[in-house]
Amino acid sequence: MSDILITDDERDIRELIGDILEDEGFTTRLAANSDQCMAAIAKEVPALMILDIWLKDSNMDGIDILKSVKRDHPEVPIVIISGHGNIEIAVAAIKQGAYDFIEKPFNIDQLMVVIRRAMETSRLRRENVELKRGDSAPAEMLGDSAAFRGMKAQLDKVTKSNGRVMLTGPAGAGKEIAARYIHANSSRANAPFVTVNSASVEPEHMEEALFGRESAGKGVEKGLLEQANGGVVYLDEVAEMPMGTQAKMLRVLVDQSFQRVGGTEKVQVDLRFVSSTNRDLPKLIDAGMFRQELYHRLNVVPVDVPSLEERREDIPLLAEYFITMLNRTQGLPLRELAEDARALLQTMLWPGNVRQLKNVVERVLILGETTDPISARELPSVQDAPATEGRIVLSGGLATLPLREARELFEREYLLTQINRFGGNISRTASFVGMERSALHRKLKSLGVATANKAGARVAYVEVGA
Repeated sequence: MSDILITDDERDIRELIGDILEDEGFTTRLAANSDQCMAAIAKEVPALMILDIWLKDSNMDGIDILKSVKRDHPEVPIVIISGHGNIEIAVAAIKQGAYDFIEKPFNIDQLMVVIRRAMETSRLRRENVELKRGDSAPAEMLGDSAAFRGMKAQLDKVTKSNGRVMLTGPAGAGKEIAARYIHANSSRANAPFVTVNSASVEPEHMEEALFGRESAGKGVEKGLLEQANGGVVYLDEVAEMPMGTQAKMLRVLVDQSFQRVGGTEKVQVDLRFVSSTNRDLPKLIDAGMFRQELYHRLNVVPVDVPSLEERREDIPLLAEYFITMLNRTQGLPLRELAEDARALLQTMLWPGNVRQLKNVVERVLILGETTDPISARELPSVQDAPATEGRIVLSGGLATLPLREARELFEREYLLTQINRFGGNISRTASFVGMERSALHRKLKSLGVATANKAGARVAYVEVGA
């Protein structure tokens, strides 16, 4: 974007600047007065403006135009030029938001330095806005499990409507991916997708982040809602939104309008809202920590995003997708998954859900020193992973064996551990494990486990060839 609007009542000046900029590869438009200037802006907002302070035969002077543009288009850098320049005018222009002030007659080299810096500032501002919005290509929705297909069927039903959707599910399950899927397949796909992460914004700054602000020094600073106009706002972890902000969000949902912080005029917007939470909002409502009316207005279409444990059969597919994606984006090795690794991944506990799976795959690819298929022994130890009540965490070896072999391996390791725990005392071991001593001896013999004195202590070990 290199469109520059030059506004000056002196024809020679504006045409000279225009010719110079055209020679430098910029696209320019010329305006002789305030009416032409405002009409040009209304037709298409420029990347940068060069604006004379004094404009003959105009309804507005340069400062008036500056104020108007900074109110409606604060991202546009404006370079002020004037043949009547003095320090007071320069200070006034900078206070109203001008990027810089140059006095006529100006040095062409000086003007070009200012313009290039201003254009770079404009580019960085646009990129910053895009990053704040969270604009990026929607992540792929991958899966073939019954839980995944059920969720996707629900999402497909709501994409074409304008209804508000509440996504629920544990952290890392993919709620934002689901929200982006709704946006990408809706009539608003070409409009912004803006993420509001309630948990990451300081409560005292939440309203400025959402609604923007107006001030004499900086003019208008658009908030996330205004940046999303025409598109989709994703309220991530909406339960973390401060109570005071919740009340104002209710008004936005009802009227599709709001006031900027420090402003007096209403800003009208056209927005669709998708929200998410991993908390029990009805309980928070009962505790007085979330507004019931806001909940009902956001929870028009509830969709549950299943945890990774509810869709274990999708794990190999997701892991292979992450391998391909990390190869494309980070240059990590493109490796296959060995069968034992696939089996182990499907039996591990995933408290961090899809996000944790991605991290595990990335770690293996970074630490691996081969392009051979990823094996179970390369996967991180899961011994310290939290186990749910009534369950244990399987080791990589057990997870990949048939039941008979897994049971034999488990019994051998279990009894080795217990015997060594009790210092080689078979009687105490038998009592703890709930077996008759003679039965325990027979079991140890069948498993190839023997005991011997080593370094003054009796220890259990597996006989060679057992």
